[in-house]
Amino acid sequence: MATAREQQSAGAEARVTSADGTEIAFEQSGHGPAIVLVASALADRSDTAKLATLLAHHFTVINYDRRGRGASGDAATYAPDREIEDIAALVDHVGGSASLFGSSSGAVLALRAAAAGVNIDRLALYEPPFVVGEGDDGPPKDLAQQITALLAEGRHSDAVKYFMTRVQGMPGIAVFFMKLMPKMWANLTKLASTLPYDIAVMGDTQQGKPLDAEEWKGVALPTRVLTGGKSPAAFQRAALAVTEILPQADHRTLPGLNHGAVVMAPKKIAPQIIEFIKG
Repeated sequence: MATAREQQSAGAEARVTSADGTEIAFEQSGHGPAIVLVASALADRSDTAKLATLLAHHFTVINYDRRGRGASGDAATYAPDREIEDIAALVDHVGGSASLFGSSSGAVLALRAAAAGVNIDRLALYEPPFVVGEGDDGPPKDLAQQITALLAEGRHSDAVKYFMTRVQGMPGIAVFFMKLMPKMWANLTKLASTLPYDIAVMGDTQQGKPLDAEEWKGVALPTRVLTGGKSPAAFQRAALAVTEILPQADHRTLPGLNHGAVVMAPKKIAPQIIEFIKG
């Protein structure tokens, strides 16, 4: 019979208990320095499964469900600090230090974990969706209220559509075709209740103003910000803003990729992460 450690190395589901008692589910695979994968909005660990497989050839990979998603538990009240504690519990599980890879709002959560003092070795980030230019399109200023109202009415599908079209800029016709894939849409609808979590993680960083260096001064570790060459220019400006305020940050643009590349093109992102985490 395989031991718990052997089962985890093979990718079996396991759990850690966060500071508030919430159980966080994850899969552990590979060997070597540890890296924790932090998912974006409307995503669970299935979205980063292919990337985890690629990285497991080089690292001990922790691919987890953020709270309220997949097999992870949740609490009655939410604050971004609880998700930072979740990451800290996963880092403790792998020995007390790890690198992080986060995409989109998950990249911002990874940054917040580093700023809060979680023992992180290196940060690799894909397109943190900061809005730093006055001319860049950000989400509606009443985004939180709109999403909360739709969820309160039980209109989870409408909440997903609103987020995709008004925040992610997806054409309505694209959402229409996504709805024709029942399994995919059902999974997105199931994750809709966590949209307020990502909105809280982003805070006021999408309001078209410069990043507050004081807010991120705790992130004094090697950081690489990745953007896709086919993504809107606002992501490039956001990446440059991050590199300007962090003392050990750099930026790479990956040709041909867009904001969905973590799911759609993990083979093109993995080499950048591997090269950077190995130092």
